[in-house]
Amino acid sequence: MSETTAAQSGQQPAARRGAAYDSAFLRAARREPVPHTPVWFMRQAGRSLPEYLKVREGIPMLDSCMRPELVKEITLQPVRRHKVDAAIFFSDIVVPLKAVGIDVDIKPGVGPVIADPIRTFADLERLRPLEPADMPYITEAVGLLVDELGSTPLIGFAGAPFTLASYLVEGGPSKSHEKTKAMMYGAPDLWAALVDRLADITSMFLKIQIEAGASAVQLFDSWVGALAPADYRRSVMPASTKVFDAVAGYGVPRIHFGVGTGELLGLLGEAGADVVGVDWRVPLDVAAGRVGPGKALQGNLDPAVLFAPTAVVEAKAREVLDAAAAISDTGHIFNLGHGVMPSMDPDALSRLVDFVHRSSAR
Repeated sequence: MSETTAAQSGQQPAARRGAAYDSAFLRAARREPVPHTPVWFMRQAGRSLPEYLKVREGIPMLDSCMRPELVKEITLQPVRRHKVDAAIFFSDIVVPLKAVGIDVDIKPGVGPVIADPIRTFADLERLRPLEPADMPYITEAVGLLVDELGSTPLIGFAGAPFTLASYLVEGGPSKSHEKTKAMMYGAPDLWAALVDRLADITSMFLKIQIEAGASAVQLFDSWVGALAPADYRRSVMPASTKVFDAVAGYGVPRIHFGVGTGELLGLLGEAGADVVGVDWRVPLDVAAGRVGPGKALQGNLDPAVLFAPTAVVEAKAREVLDAAAAISDTGHIFNLGHGVMPSMDPDALSRLVDFVHRSSAR
């Protein structure tokens, strides 16, 4: 059975033991011994790199996500410069929405903007199922990257149903998510139908990346920290669990990350993640207690620390490493507590990677 046929039939191939299988990143995700603590950064593919700004010049964000050679180049840039232990696929969480026909654009300085927000059951009909044929550029780009990366793992990713739903309902970014919560509380049947459709779209987006060769996947639920635990469990967790269950058979590590999720950490793991991302608000050793046994942790240096002098950056990074060492039965992947900022000095990131590697060498 071909991989595409497997995706369409729901059958899943076993995990590949490719060149990246024994990398420090994948070993840490599986909570196995590592030669050093692996490092990668969210939003490392682009943002602060001058070489990224150069190749993206004049190309709209969503257009750049659909050009395989450009995606390959941007994804590889931070691996070359920073010597990180994993590459994160260059794309955007709204790419699958665009692929199924949603009128979405990423406006500079604003973020994703939806021309016709989804507010009714009739609107749901615009969210058709995603098919592999909708995004051949993803399969091609991942294939190019896996060939080039060799023993360096490639992380695929997608937006979680709640965060995608928030953009679709609000029509763009929101600080208060009032329209989203109004639907979730006031029209629970509509809300459940919406996030369930998004779970199917997200699942297929991840399957496409895994079958093309991604070694791990991360589900970004950037805005879910706006919810109370009871609301998350009742109205969001079933959709996120559906996504994690859909890709479980591939055997690749599944990472779950959200911002401001200190009160949700246990639930993020319970939803089905193998690795739980932690932002900078909760120390790793405290987070381990909230997540519980059997999960690796990822994080969690405050991104703003990178603007401080090198000695301060190293001291704060040491605090993260020491907190991780205190929970020795839990795998640890070093990362920032959120993404790389556009104005961040790339050399500061390179120095941080080198420091973590040297300081954590076994």
